[in-house]
Amino acid sequence: MQAIDQLVTAAINHALGGQTWAAERLRPYAGAQVAVLAGRFSLRFGIDGQGAFQPGDFGAAADVTIELPDDAPARLLTDRAGLLAAARLSGSADLAESLAFVFRNLEWDVEADLARVVGDIAARRLTRFGGGLLDGLREAFRRTAQNVAEYATEEAPLVAPRRDIAAFCAAVDTLRDDVARLEKRIARL
Repeated sequence: MQAIDQLVTAAINHALGGQTWAAERLRPYAGAQVAVLAGRFSLRFGIDGQGAFQPGDFGAAADVTIELPDDAPARLLTDRAGLLAAARLSGSADLAESLAFVFRNLEWDVEADLARVVGDIAARRLTRFGGGLLDGLREAFRRTAQNVAEYATEEAPLVAPRRDIAAFCAAVDTLRDDVARLEKRIARL
């Protein structure tokens, strides 16, 4: 796991590299430990004196714990804002708020990194092509998920459709009210 922690830490620090505002925001929390839980995976990070991340200490207590939903990898590709909204934060409120702000506003400048390797024009074209490809993959993933959900509820009744669940709940509410009225009538007799 430490290799994964180091890889993720290096990637986050690379994205933080050009963002001086993020380092300033994290610097007051030097020495803090952050635990990220995503299903069976857990990552540990520490914050150093420069406001950057370093691999964390699994022996120390976490100052903040971030619990991501089980579908975090899919949401990371399709709905980053939804992933951040679904994350549960516990621990130090100030640190959690600062981390949420940093990760909400952190953007990786892919084009600048590519420009160092292939030049400005090629980097621009590759970035536009990659962005279009990623948008197409997101849309295909979204449509596939919608089709699977529709199949599971309509074609092969594996899951009850929302309208059937709502009708059932309304029927239960009506039955509960009818039983309550009947109990009152019986009590009067």
